[in-house]
Amino acid sequence: MIYVELKQVIFKKQVEWGRTITVTEIADASGISRMTLHRMLKDHTYNASTDHLNKLCAYLECDLCELLRWEPDTPTRCENAA
Repeated sequence: MIYVELKQVIFKKQVEWGRTITVTEIADASGISRMTLHRMLKDHTYNASTDHLNKLCAYLECDLCELLRWEPDTPTRCENAA
């Protein structure tokens, strides 16, 4: 499963930038609708488009690996062999 870690990245950037970052600010700057951003914040498994991920990385000045987290759905092949 791939998880969108938007809330964590926003919090980290707020601390780093020393100010509050609002959903409206991100929406206005990135062109991503506020509704889509709210969905990404509420549903960590939201099926985000690569275009949205690119825009978020550009605005938040982060790498894709900071924005996404992957966990296997099923045990890995090594776990099955044991």
